[in-house]
Amino acid sequence: MNETFNVVIARAAENGTTVTLEKMSVADLPEYDVQIEIAYSSLNYKDALAVTASAPICRRLPMVCGIDLAGKVVESNSADWQVGDRVLVNGFGLSETEWGGYTQRQAVKPEWLVRTPDAISEQQAMAIGTAGYTAMLSVLALQDHGVTPVSGPVLVTGASGGVGSVAIMLLAKLGYEVTAVSGRESMHDYLRQLGASALLPRDALSARSRPLEKEQWAAAIDSVGGQTLATVLAQTKRDGIVAACGLAGGSDLPATVMPFILRGVTLRGIDSVMASQAHRQRAWKALASTLDFDQLKLATSVKPMSEIHSLAADLLAGQLRGRVVIDVNA
Repeated sequence: MNETFNVVIARAAENGTTVTLEKMSVADLPEYDVQIEIAYSSLNYKDALAVTASAPICRRLPMVCGIDLAGKVVESNSADWQVGDRVLVNGFGLSETEWGGYTQRQAVKPEWLVRTPDAISEQQAMAIGTAGYTAMLSVLALQDHGVTPVSGPVLVTGASGGVGSVAIMLLAKLGYEVTAVSGRESMHDYLRQLGASALLPRDALSARSRPLEKEQWAAAIDSVGGQTLATVLAQTKRDGIVAACGLAGGSDLPATVMPFILRGVTLRGIDSVMASQAHRQRAWKALASTLDFDQLKLATSVKPMSEIHSLAADLLAGQLRGRVVIDVNA
């Protein structure tokens, strides 16, 4: 690698925060024990907020953006990792309190690393990324609760986004009947290709609901939050479960306790950022054995890091679908 390399970095400015593409050297990296030569990162909702400075995602500055990375170890002072090991990182404060993956090289703590499964390339690992890894954690939560394909339909909100797209693929592959919720009619054919058997418009869940509504869903994976999550809870069947993993529609929850105390519904939070290594390894092993990588390719586009600003704006405007892999070397 050249002495300098490209990074997308947020810095304090007179009127807030600026995010620019800059050059950096190895000497500028954090003093952590493992250095990674990065091949790919990805674009998630949180990344888009950070790059556009739409929300205070970067809690200290300067901050290299990007909550994901995949690449190879090039230097290691850790007995657990050797030069040449294929590794990935999701979360652990990347792009918030720790420098992230929008760079060609990064230094990380050894305990953040997950070994990239042999069946998954670096590009595929970032096509999955935090969004797909979160989707897998959500699916595992449903399975651990005892939800099976015979339990009834599973609802996926925010279906055309990263978490939703991968969740649909996984659930359909496992034999579940999936109902997808999307605000874009243009996405319906795409969602059916991923495995959705039924579709609902976003408006069907966005209006204020009664405390309890007709029981419809054995389980749900919700990346929207707000009123959508409240309505989903009110429609979930007795002893069902809702895995909540996002807040694209708001962080409030205008619900009542009735679904919980009258139907025994479980609301299960999914924390992908600080999940234990045991949970991470279980999720990535399940992804390697379950995910249809031809379908994943259908839901994935690869874009250069040089276009990160326009891509982030497009994601927030709802103009992107599925997963966007960021080629940090382009």
